Amino acid sequence: MEPSFWHSKWDAKQIGFHQHEVNPLLLKYWSNLNLSPDSEVFVPLCGKTLDICYLAELGHKVLGCELSQAAVEQFFTENSLAYSMSSVTASAGKLNQFDAEQVVIYQGDIFALTTNELPDVKAFYDRAALIAWPESMRLAYVEKLAKLVPPESLGLLITLDYPQEALKGPPFAVSNDWVVANMNEFFDVELLSCEDVLSDNPRFVNKEVPWLTESVYKLKRKH
Repeated sequence: MEPSFWHSKWDAKQIGFHQHEVNPLLLKYWSNLNLSPDSEVFVPLCGKTLDICYLAELGHKVLGCELSQAAVEQFFTENSLAYSMSSVTASAGKLNQFDAEQVVIYQGDIFALTTNELPDVKAFYDRAALIAWPESMRLAYVEKLAKLVPPESLGLLITLDYPQEALKGPPFAVSNDWVVANMNEFFDVELLSCEDVLSDNPRFVNKEVPWLTESVYKLKRKH
């Protein structure tokens, strides 16, 4: 989606994608990565998710990237976290760096982010990033993620799938076939779970979407 789309969503407070609790699939499956507590974790398109707080409470330093400055400021304010802000001139563009004790969020276009900003990242968590991209832009995001995380790094990916013609995204439908076909070049892909979640999502029910599944993957960056 164009940046203006997401800015308008945050400005209008149309943020139905934001969850007011830690994602239960993160709680259930993060331990499958078997990471040491001091592993640094990258969270792309993080919004103001409380999942960041959970990962930090486990001991991880969390580095997020988020387009909306409003979202980043709300994250720190709502969680009573003191922060400093500075500007970073990356090779592909300018970013604002919001820095707290255990959380750093780069505000700006993820395509401006480089490995210089994520030198020690060993893991990543994607709940809302892959499904935020329409199919025409999705592969570019996958290729960018693969460049940002080092070989052997581990990730937890959560996706949704449904008949795309039944509802205009985001969140967009991402099938298991798409994940395997397009991410296997960069990652070892292991499906951990696939569950029917239609009854838990009133928006999809009200729009008469016939089915909705949520999948969880363990990813490992290939050499």
